[in-house]
Amino acid sequence: MSKKEMIAKKAAEELAPHSIINLGIGIPTLVANYLDKDKYYLHTENGLLGVTSVEEEDIDPLLVNAGKLPVGEAVGASYFHSADSFAMIRGGHVDTAILGALQVDSNGHVANWAIPGKDIIGVGGAMDLLVGAKQIIITTNHVSKDGSPKLVDECSYPITSNRRADIIITDMATFKWKNDGYELTELIDGTSLKDVEENTTLSYRVSEKLLQKESK
Repeated sequence: MSKKEMIAKKAAEELAPHSIINLGIGIPTLVANYLDKDKYYLHTENGLLGVTSVEEEDIDPLLVNAGKLPVGEAVGASYFHSADSFAMIRGGHVDTAILGALQVDSNGHVANWAIPGKDIIGVGGAMDLLVGAKQIIITTNHVSKDGSPKLVDECSYPITSNRRADIIITDMATFKWKNDGYELTELIDGTSLKDVEENTTLSYRVSEKLLQKESK
């Protein structure tokens, strides 16, 4: 299993059955591979509730998600205007948003829409999802391509929202916001506490349960 698939699988394990979930671009789209389609309802900003996968021979070029990737429609799916879709998000009707990130900092701020000096697509629906979704899960590689930490003390890229991320899942570890700070709750197989420490400048504490497990 690739690192990206491993991250997506971990994220799927955090989801409550029968919840409405919005999947961002990149790693988040892989989460759908690990969900029981009868127990979860996938939402996309461009106006579809009941997103599902689609076989290549059944692709409708007009039926895409917010990332312009081909999707299918589950039994009972509903279509609506993009404005109504954003009203669902802003009104708190999306249970969980799973998003990618360029950086996440010690205050839980997420930067995922702009790199100074580079021309990229823009914020899209990420700002609305960070504000409106009941739970935010970030899925990302632990470090950038140049080896620099993506979990930092303070974001150097423009932040997307003041709303904090509830859970961060990387290819090294899982962090959860608890008692005004991030707690390292799980290590990915083959990763040590030292590995995380050397590749993270975000402030965090290690859970007692994990400390006890690692001391055995």
